[in-house]
This record gives sequence, structure tokens and C-alpha cells, in this order.
Amino acid sequence: MNTLKAIFYSSLLLLAFMDFSVAHHSFAFEFDRNQNATLEGEVTWVRFSNPHVTYRVRTQLENGAMEEWQVQTHNVGMLLGINWDQDTIKVGDKIKLSGALGRNSSKKIFMEWVTLANGEVRNILDGASSSAYDIVDINADPDKSYGVAPTVHPYDITGAWNNRYKFQITAGDLEPKPTPFTEEGRRIHEATKEWEDPAKTCSPMGLPRAFGAPFNLEIVDAGGYYLMVAYGGVRRIWLDQREAPEGLLASPMGFSTGKWDNNVFIIETSHLSQSWLDGLGLPMSGEGTRIIETYTLSEDQLTMDRKMIIHDPYYTEPLIRERGSARDDDIQFQLVAGTTPCDPTAHYRDMWEQDLLESLWGFN
Repeated sequence: MNTLKAIFYSSLLLLAFMDFSVAHHSFAFEFDRNQNATLEGEVTWVRFSNPHVTYRVRTQLENGAMEEWQVQTHNVGMLLGINWDQDTIKVGDKIKLSGALGRNSSKKIFMEWVTLANGEVRNILDGASSSAYDIVDINADPDKSYGVAPTVHPYDITGAWNNRYKFQITAGDLEPKPTPFTEEGRRIHEATKEWEDPAKTCSPMGLPRAFGAPFNLEIVDAGGYYLMVAYGGVRRIWLDQREAPEGLLASPMGFSTGKWDNNVFIIETSHLSQSWLDGLGLPMSGEGTRIIETYTLSEDQLTMDRKMIIHDPYYTEPLIRERGSARDDDIQFQLVAGTTPCDPTAHYRDMWEQDLLESLWGFN
């Protein structure tokens, strides 16, 4: 059985879409987007959970020896969106797939195309790219009350929001842009390893990564504060402009206060944990990070434009993130009921095979 042969990509546009679609984790660190490979074999292990759905495939080399490879793909939400579930690929299935090779000669591949056990050919790359996230229709009732009386606030931001609204890339997004590092920020970024990504060990995503993710958001009015519930965690946004308590410890979501300015809800956040700004390993100081967000409601209050401005001493100028959201009446209980669990087993197994567990846990 022929199994592994490297070929090179010829379409830069295709690569750019791939890089964007998985940018919330460290694809660029972990896989070589300039090399593709084909793999054929039997599935021996399935882990259908976040942060990435992972398979193990046993394949036969040309010399007859058997070898096991790790096959990684998108997160659970993206796959469910293209009718891919835990039964699409099962242990014992014989499949043939292609995708980007892992870096550093690691035995891993990011699956893009696959021929399933039943002979069906699936294109996961196109099916789960950022274009699949993009929605423009609004699934909400303009006459519905979402929880806050007009006498409390002139605008109502509470309820369930679909953060896939207008989630699309433009030609400008495909162009590489220089990052305004300070000298210290550049040094830290260049020393960063892909396996250090906190998301791989299922650590809370926190801010600012949770802001940019195309996952659902629920906002609840709890009286003196809003609760924002999302895949990245739960935030409390105080509405009385209080100061942070003395001695408050840093956390992934930090300490936030919010206020209304006409139809714009403004949030200021401090006391954030040191972490990554995104899946490409951009460092965040934590202690020196200040974030300002604006949530601008449309006139009918069914959509909103979200903007985040990140001030951090690792950068010479603020970093800006922009996203759109739309109300969605069908998801208002989804977040309260819970989301797909995260399981770091695949990552720990990968680290063990690369003899990096001690480094991951800070033992050397």
C-alpha cells in the first residue's frame, strides 16, 4: 500500500483561506502549509472533542513496516456545521486523506480531503473555511423583548447572539501585515513554541481570543452587571463604574466595567492573565494589557458591530479586532446548557511522542 508522498501547494489563495480558517489555534506553528501529503490506512483512535477533532491512522510504508500518524482537523463546531459528526469516521474505518504535513518531521497531518470508508469524498478545507462561518440572514423577531426594559437602558443588548454574522475575509485579510512589536515583544514571540498554545491544554481561551472566535454569545442582565457567556468563558461586566478591588488577581477574562453612550456599549478591561493574543502566538503581557471594546447596536437592535482595541506594552501601537453579531432565537439556551467539552488527550499524547511533556509542564 502506497502511503506518504509529499507534493507542494500551488495556490497561495487556498493556503491563505486555510490559514485563516484555523487561525484561532496555532496552525502556522504546527503544520507546514507549503507541503501536502497523502495518507492511507486504518483508523485506530478517535477523539471527537475540542480544541481539535483528532484521529490516529495506522499506515503501511513501502518497506512493509507499519507506522501510526496523528490526523488533525477542525474544531467540533466547524465540523458539525458541515454535517460531520462522531460517526463520520470511526475506529476500524479504512480511509485515504490528504493535507498539510506537520513541521519538524513529526508524524502528523492536517486533514483537508478524505475518502471515507463508504467511498464518499469530502473536502473539509472548503466546507469548513471561514466562508462557511459567514451568515447574513437574521433569525430573530424584531418585536421580541430580550429582557431589559427601556426604562433601565434605552437599548437592549441581552439575549443570544450569533457571532458568525458577516464573518468573512476580504482580499486585504489575505495580505500579510507587519506586527508592531516592541523589541521585547518580538523577542518573546520569536522564542514561542507552537505546543505552548494554552488552548491546546484546554486552558480558558479568555480575552482577547474569545472576542474574535465565531462562536455563539449570550448576554444576561443580572441587575448591576451583565454576564457574557461564550465558548471562551464567562465575563462579568459591572455597570456602576466601580474600581477594581485592591489586590485583585489577574484572570483570563479580567476585570471589566461597561457603560452606554447612546447605542454603543463601551467596555474597559484590565487585570488580564498573561497569555496569547491569538492562535499565532502573539504575546500578551497581561499585567500591562488594557482592552477597550465597543458594541454598536443597529437601529432595530437585531445586529451589532463589535470592535476591540488592545493596548499592550509588547506593541508600539494598539491592535484592533472587528467582528459582527446578529441575534439568533434558536441558540438562546445552547450556551446555558453547555458546550462541546474540550479534551487535551490528543495534545498530551503528541507531546509524549515528541518527548516534550516535561517541557510542557515546565520541568526543564
